Amino acid sequence: MRLVPASAPEDGPGREALAEADALYDLACHLTRNGADAEDLVQETYARALRAWGQLEPETNLRAWLFRILRNSFLDRVRAARRQATDGALDEDRAPAEPDGDGWLRGDAELERLRGVVGEEIRAALATLAEPSRTAILLDVQGFSEAEVALILGCPAGTVKSRLARARAALRARLADYRR
Repeated sequence: MRLVPASAPEDGPGREALAEADALYDLACHLTRNGADAEDLVQETYARALRAWGQLEPETNLRAWLFRILRNSFLDRVRAARRQATDGALDEDRAPAEPDGDGWLRGDAELERLRGVVGEEIRAALATLAEPSRTAILLDVQGFSEAEVALILGCPAGTVKSRLARARAALRARLADYRR
């Protein structure tokens, strides 16, 4: 299946958009807490991006635009699930699965055990944050500036600064055992 729109040059923005797939998947895993749902969310993100490709302005920050589409798609799913829950149609037996591993540090059993313990602690600490704060932290880790995070989240830069400060403080407190 061809993901690059016919109107996009092979080495232009279409290729840049596809280069963000891993980063989009990482954020989607943290938002959905399920590898399969994360894959679906990334696929939906690219589908929405392709539909809106013609509306993309040349000066638009493509990376921020894709991450905003991903977050909006996630929020749309959350709202739809809430609507289904109020109708009694939500499948409550399905527990969220953990995101799939990325394969780094394979081969050394001790490192693998340590990675699992620390990784689980970090995932658990991130899960305690509210969605807007968790998303702000994850976007910050992806290298987005505060202005780009504000654009993605659709809020003022000052709000991003305070969310990041509160989220970092909460993570520091939760992960205090790992400090030297």
